[in-house]
Order: sequence, then structure tokens, then C-alpha cells
Amino acid sequence: MLEETKHVAESGEAFQTQYRVVLPDGEIRHVRESAKAYTDGNGVLRLVGVNWDVTADVELSEKLKIANMLTEARNVELETAKERIEFNALHDSLTGLPNRRYLDEVMSRHIEAFSGEDERAGLLHLDLDRLKQINDTLGHAAGDAVLAHAARILKSNLRRGDFVARVGGDEFVVVCKIEGPDRGRWEEILAGLAARIVEEMHQPIVYQGHECRFGVSIGIACDLDPVVDPRRLLVNADLALYRAKNRGRNRYHFFNDALQAEISETKRVADDLLSGLERCEFVAHYQPQFDATTHAIVGVEALARWNHPTAGLLSPDDFIGIAEELNVVATIDRMILEQTLRDLKAWEDAGIEVPKASVNVSARRLHDEELIGGLAELGIAPGTIAFELVESIFLDESDELVTWNVEQIKGLGIDIEIDDFGTGYASIVSLLKLKPRRLKIDRQLVTPILKSPAQRQLVGSIIEIGRSLGIEVLAEGVETLRHARVLKSLGCSALQGFAFARAMSAEEFVAFARAHKLARAS
Repeated sequence: MLEETKHVAESGEAFQTQYRVVLPDGEIRHVRESAKAYTDGNGVLRLVGVNWDVTADVELSEKLKIANMLTEARNVELETAKERIEFNALHDSLTGLPNRRYLDEVMSRHIEAFSGEDERAGLLHLDLDRLKQINDTLGHAAGDAVLAHAARILKSNLRRGDFVARVGGDEFVVVCKIEGPDRGRWEEILAGLAARIVEEMHQPIVYQGHECRFGVSIGIACDLDPVVDPRRLLVNADLALYRAKNRGRNRYHFFNDALQAEISETKRVADDLLSGLERCEFVAHYQPQFDATTHAIVGVEALARWNHPTAGLLSPDDFIGIAEELNVVATIDRMILEQTLRDLKAWEDAGIEVPKASVNVSARRLHDEELIGGLAELGIAPGTIAFELVESIFLDESDELVTWNVEQIKGLGIDIEIDDFGTGYASIVSLLKLKPRRLKIDRQLVTPILKSPAQRQLVGSIIEIGRSLGIEVLAEGVETLRHARVLKSLGCSALQGFAFARAMSAEEFVAFARAHKLARAS
């Protein structure tokens, strides 16, 4: 300060300064001074100025400075938190991979850019095989370890510029950009990537001393159109994945023209099927069943047929798979049952005696809580209707609703039959528990009995088991009269097959039943 004063005195300039003053009690005050030098009338150099206490201003300035520093620190913290939140919102917490939301952004914002003349957009949709079994046996922590391992495999196999996301519990999607000279080799490149992933995923990993084996199924789609449709590309990859899983899993499959044609055909059949239900195009055809000794008609099996307006009469093999996907099998079952009841009444009025009609009932329908109420409304006469159930339903099943429904069905006077016996998993315990009225031996067991003593002995054993439990035994698929004679000698009670009659319409059955009655009488 003295130096400043000396300088001002010599130069005659005005000056301002600020300094601290420490009071005797230790308090610090801040003083601001403004002064100017001048020469008085006696020629003496003097300073004239003013001092004032600016302690409050200084303290306020310090507080503002600290506040600004805190604000800047908070802004940095908020920006970091924002980035962390955005990262978490776009990434999977377990694997660290981008999530479905991030994939959607990539698909909507960037994949359209792959539609240049020198670029292709490829997509791999992956689904881990056997992850559920690992979760069920070793716990979800083991499953998480498998998912993290799978993510590492995917990241290690990606090419530069590829993108991978976890889009579901055990599902991943890889987006590939194929450009330049590689554009013509897109199929080779995507197949090579998929093959490496399948191979590495197939190698077991060890979790807490346990060997975890799993695999992966992959659907592959590549956009070949001038303009990329991201949604269609994802749908195509998903359809290819579905095909890969259906063909045995642990493999990859390309979406191609053949698969597209099959999907189009399936959609067409599905649309026709739904329309057919509305127009009541599903009808019952009946295959007669005969007493093994007298060859008298002891019943009929009602079989669903689709009277398609252009394709003609279709059997269940042509539509049952799609009907199951559309969840309309129960509707078809009910339509056939109602038509059978009407035909039984018409045959009775025409003087044709048909003791019983068997109709098929799907496993899904046995899980219907409204099944019994609907059956009760039909007023079915006891003993006239039997429900054929495939034996795989009764794999010592403990489903309370199914068990309850079966008992209620019996209570309505409807018999229970086990269809295709010998090809599924029904046990003796199941038979004792279910107590069916009749077993139907599957044609796969019946056909070889003429040439195979072992097969004949097996069929004989099934018949003996049924008889010992008080259960009637019917053999289906009886193709020749020789089959009929052997089955009769084995103790089979009823026969059904082409050796006696094929399935026919209700009107055709009337003529057949009358002709058969006359033939037996003569």
C-alpha cells in the first residue's frame, strides 16, 4: 500500500485500493479507500480521499462465490446423474447390454440409413435354450450367470459397427451393418456369425461346481429391398427363430421365400378357418364301430371334417395345428358334439339304433371352468356319448380342475375313453385313477400283429389289462379281416377300421347302417 501511495504522490493520479484491518480483538474489517494527491498553497504535496467499511460487501461476495461453486458442483452432479439415469434407462442392469428401448431407437433412427446401394441391414434374433431348466434346478442366480456369460459371447463375436441388445428374459437381438464388398456375401457373413455363436453357447459353463449346459436358437433376416422396413425385419427374424426352435433348437434358420410362402398360406388357412366357423362349415363324419364277435354296430366315432368351399372336404391333419394356434379347437369340439347329438336323434327317429357315439375332446377344453355347465345345458342322455381323451393328458396328472371336470363329466352320464392307448404315457396308476369305460388301442400297435408275434403279444397284454380292470378294449386301424380275427382271438371287444367301414357323412351312415343290418340278417 505504501508503494501505491508513493506512486500516486509522484504521478498525481487518483487511486483506489482495498485492504484488511485487524482490530485489537482480532476482528477483521475490510476497508476500501479512494484518494488523490494534490499540492496545497504552500507547495506541500498532500493526499485527500475517503475510506469506508466494505466488510459486508466482501462477505456477501465471498458467499456468492461459494454459492456459485456449489451450484457448479451440483450441475456437474446432476449431469452425471442424468447420464447415469439415461444409461440405466437404455441398458440391461444384469448384462450391461442395451435393452429393448435402446434397440427400438436404433431400429427407428439408424437402420433406415442401411438402405444405401452399398449396404445391407441384417438381424439375428436369439433365444437361449434350457434357461428355464437351469433356473428351476439351480436357481435364478445360476440363470443370471448364464445370461451374463451369453452376453459376453455375443459381445466378443460382434463385428465392428454391430449392435446387440437384450430384449427379453432370454432373448437377444443383433443388428448388423453389411457394407461395401461384403454386401454380396451377406448370407455367408450372417451364417458365420450365427454358427460361431451357436458353437460357443453350446459349451458348458460351471456355476458353483455345477455344469450348466444350454444352447441358443437363432432366426436370421436380411433386408433385400431398396428401402428398409425395421419392423418387418424384426418380425421376419422372429419367424425364422420360431422355425429354428421347431426344428430342434440349438441351430439357426434364415427367413426366406419358402418360409414367407408358408406363413402366407398359414394366414390364408387361418382366415378361412375363422370364416368357416362363422359359416358352420365344420361337420361331423362318422366311422362305425363293431362288436368283435357279432360284427353288429355298437357305436360310431364322430370325426371333425371341414367342408371347405373350394378345397373340398378336409381332415383334421389339414387344419388342427392352425386351429390350436387360434385357440378354437374347443369351439370345433362343441360344434361336432352338438351335431352328433342331432344326428343320433335323427337316426333314432329313422329306426336306426346306434348305442353310443364317441367324440374327441381336447386337453384345453378339459381346463375350461365353464365346460360342465355347457354340457349340462345340452341334456345328454346317459350312456349315449363318450368323450375320447388322448392318454398323454393323464400322465399321472394332478391338475385339480382336469380331475374335477372328468368326474363331473362322468356324473352327467358321459363315458370316458382313452384314445390312442399304447403310444403315450398313461400308467396303470392313471387307469385305476381315471377308471375309463373303454381303451382304444392305437393303429400303430394293431397293424403289425399279423407278422410280429411280439407285437401280437403286446396287444394281447393290453387287452388282458383292460379286461382285468373291467375296461372294454377297442382296436382301431383294423385294416383287414385277418386283423379282425386275430384281435377277436386275443379277447378284443370292439373293432374299428377300413376293414369294416370308412368315415362317412350322417346321410351316408343311414344307408350304410340299413345295408349292414340287412346283410347280417341274411
